[in-house]
Amino acid sequence: MKCSVVIPTYNRVELLRHTLNSLVWQSLPKEQFEVLVADDGSDDATAEMVETFRGSLNLRYFFQERDGFQVAKARNLGIANAEGEVCVLLDCGVLAHSDLLRAHLGSHESSDVPLAVCGYVYCFHVNNDFARLMNQVIDYDDPDVTIAKLKARKLWLDVRETFYGKYGDDIDALPAPWLNFWTCNVSARTEQLRAVGMFDEEFRRWGAEDIDLGYRLHRDGARFVLNRQAAAVHCPHEKDFDDNLVQVTENYKYMAEKYKTPIIELLLSVGDADGNLDFFTLNDVIRERGLPRCADYLAAQSAPR
Repeated sequence: MKCSVVIPTYNRVELLRHTLNSLVWQSLPKEQFEVLVADDGSDDATAEMVETFRGSLNLRYFFQERDGFQVAKARNLGIANAEGEVCVLLDCGVLAHSDLLRAHLGSHESSDVPLAVCGYVYCFHVNNDFARLMNQVIDYDDPDVTIAKLKARKLWLDVRETFYGKYGDDIDALPAPWLNFWTCNVSARTEQLRAVGMFDEEFRRWGAEDIDLGYRLHRDGARFVLNRQAAAVHCPHEKDFDDNLVQVTENYKYMAEKYKTPIIELLLSVGDADGNLDFFTLNDVIRERGLPRCADYLAAQSAPR
């Protein structure tokens, strides 16, 4: 088993159906990957729909009782049961290009050091302003054609494209490359995910549990890379931007208290006019202020005086 695809879900049966359908058509042979659906207490027809893919995918379904927002715990349920050497973390409602899994594995297999691979995600918008237009372009039954069309038209590119345009695709030299570790489409070695403690289940609100994990992978020596061939489409769905902003701000406070380093504390102070994290400039601020690496700062704090 080369890779395990971990997908959390909660009452999004149609979005999950699209994601699973895109995995049926992966170019990676089916015997080389498994799909683990981690259900955070759905009470719709999710379980029944997943059953319809049993003959098409090497699939396992895990259910946990609903106890508030527990996406971190759901993802951990998948990672803990994964049999693949690499875990590919996808969100429910992400359409995978047919070469997505092969591309993720290619990055890991070509590296002598552990990697945190960031895939490329089209059509991701924080507030779904363009949802209606996106739905007119997206062919939910053919992600490859959709991605080719979006790429050719330079339409609804990954919202991090400005970041990549500024720093290049090799982001590992940045002081905080983990800000790009968005678990809608990323991968890392299963062994390392478990070694760093997987997702922090204290995150019980929306947002930041993924960059928290990325931060710990970074501290553990993972090298961060962008693989544009690991491409996917983020299906538009209902969002509450204002509520998400409130929740993620609380999660940033939790991270700042947990790690107590100057770099992490920037999450509380660097933002745009709305007070949201602006990761496009955060790395510049770290360099401009000459902030020490977190490991160096903590070592200095614990040294005898």
